[in-house]
Amino acid sequence: MTSRHGTNKRTFALLLAAHGERKDGAINVGVARLAAVLRSRAIAHEVGIGFIKSAPSIAETARALRADEIVVYPLFLSDGYFTRMRLPEMLNTASLADRRRPIHMLPPLGLDPGLVLVLIDRLMETAQARGLAAARTGVILLAHGSSKDPASHIATARIAAEVGRRTSFRAVRTALLEEPPSLREAASDLSGPIIIFGLFAGEGMHGGGDAPQLVEDLGRSDTVFAGTIAQLDGIADVVATAVARAIEGEKRGLRGGGGPWVALLPLLRR
Repeated sequence: MTSRHGTNKRTFALLLAAHGERKDGAINVGVARLAAVLRSRAIAHEVGIGFIKSAPSIAETARALRADEIVVYPLFLSDGYFTRMRLPEMLNTASLADRRRPIHMLPPLGLDPGLVLVLIDRLMETAQARGLAAARTGVILLAHGSSKDPASHIATARIAAEVGRRTSFRAVRTALLEEPPSLREAASDLSGPIIIFGLFAGEGMHGGGDAPQLVEDLGRSDTVFAGTIAQLDGIADVVATAVARAIEGEKRGLRGGGGPWVALLPLLRR
């Protein structure tokens, strides 16, 4: 196969797909910072970012990338409406201009086993910094949730179960913005210190505004907000590992051989 660059070596671009914020003054610093780190590691020939509800759009970025093939990494907690429907729709729009170029999509960040390990590191670091013994400290993972799609609360519950299994925290619970239990309900009968973490991949309205405000509204001096996914230092390692393995598997014709979390899912082979 001759690449677009005039060689027989196939080139791959990475497209980081995120929700984004459309409101005035909205920023997507976390995604831009992640893209910069991944570019510095040269895991792909190009690294671009695209948003479902901000600029540049997924389709615009996909069209701008010049590599022979595109690997899409969704920065979402779950395999919900956006990753099952909207993202594929936008990638199909991008493909209209070039139906011969393969576009592949990896499972979303929230389903990547590496996320749990990075999250546990943050929770343990937070407890240590505050002098909190894990056995006397509760953890609440706050996510979006949806009354129309169970994917978010299913993913949140799975992550909470893994954190509980791998740590000695007194309790690990979930709370949701758009369905029960609310943060107040989850914390109501939990005595002792509580570490609250936001399972939001961006610093937008939910991660940067709603989550800290809800923690403050609890009115408890024994709670600490440990940030969001967008602020985890180890996320670049999680994404880099998944993408590098997937590209290598694709080059060697081993699509799917590395397990479902690194398997490339061919969307648009015409």
